Amino acid sequence: MLFTPASAQPNELPNTIVLIAHPSVGTANVSRDTARAMFAMRQRTWPNGQAAQVYVLPNRDPVHGRFSKEQLGVYPHQLQLAWDRMVFSGMGQAPNRARDQADMPQQVASTPGALGYLEREYLDESVRVISME
Repeated sequence: MLFTPASAQPNELPNTIVLIAHPSVGTANVSRDTARAMFAMRQRTWPNGQAAQVYVLPNRDPVHGRFSKEQLGVYPHQLQLAWDRMVFSGMGQAPNRARDQADMPQQVASTPGALGYLEREYLDESVRVISME
């Protein structure tokens, strides 16, 4: 199977999952390790130092599962365990939740520093795409 980066567009399948961010985020791309750390809530800032607000879909959403496994290289339950540890230890908080993919761009666009993901077909001009290296 041919890997298509999130920045490629012309022949991309509509259900390709892309990282999205608030338009004010000054970062155009992040490494897979940085994205994994941000979604695991271990890194609370963008590489440029701006505070990050992470948004995820519900655990049972198939796009959440695909994003976790395909883009981050972790299983969804591993993310949930990391979030639970942070919350129960008092060392951090769980990410914000979007209700569904239609809600995700609205949440990200209205929250400075926000980071989320969705299938390309739900993408609109209110958010910017962040490439993952």
